[in-house]
Amino acid sequence: SFFQVTPDSLIYKTSLSYKPSPPGNVVIVRTNPAVVPIECHYPRKSNVSGNAVRPTWAPFRSTVSAEERLTFSLRLMTDDWSTERLSNGFQLGESLHLQADVASGGHVPLRLFVDDCVATLSPHRNSSPRYALIELSGCLVDGRSEDTTSAFISPRLRQDMLQFTVDAFKFAGDDRNLIYITCHLKVSPADQAPDPLNKACSFNKASSLWAPVEGTGDICSCCETGN
Repeated sequence: SFFQVTPDSLIYKTSLSYKPSPPGNVVIVRTNPAVVPIECHYPRKSNVSGNAVRPTWAPFRSTVSAEERLTFSLRLMTDDWSTERLSNGFQLGESLHLQADVASGGHVPLRLFVDDCVATLSPHRNSSPRYALIELSGCLVDGRSEDTTSAFISPRLRQDMLQFTVDAFKFAGDDRNLIYITCHLKVSPADQAPDPLNKACSFNKASSLWAPVEGTGDICSCCETGN
């Protein structure tokens, strides 16, 4: 048998050999030997779906619309993380429970990271004054401030979700009671090991060390060096 691949087909070729022999003690035959070539052609490309499997991508008809379209969200949650918080008002001394999510549709499994978060008094993230909560590609630097418990929640419940807490605060010398928090979210393939550019690191005051939600401790070294 012989196997061949073309741009559109898988082709299997074989030969069926026929060699007649006289039945019993008969000394004559009425047919000739023959070799019959057989080819089976199978299309290489097709639109299929299966209910019993979870394909990497959605069926072909929706692939174009789903490809590279990721829906990110950042929500204030209740203290037990069970549902979205109805009020966005906090007292100093309370803790903000922030949950970042990505809805990835038919993509390969993804791991979500919060690259940076900044607090401002206006919707514009580059306005002044501004205070960095997360920076350096996933270092929760607010957790290093005195008298804070700000940290990422570890372990994750899902790879496409990341939760973290930030102690409530206000800008010094400003009487306004409204603060904007803007975060930059990104994803990497879930099977890609976390690295210095794709990480979620919290500062552990007891050990005075940075610790990642997943991955090895060395990926958090830039949180300490600032580089």
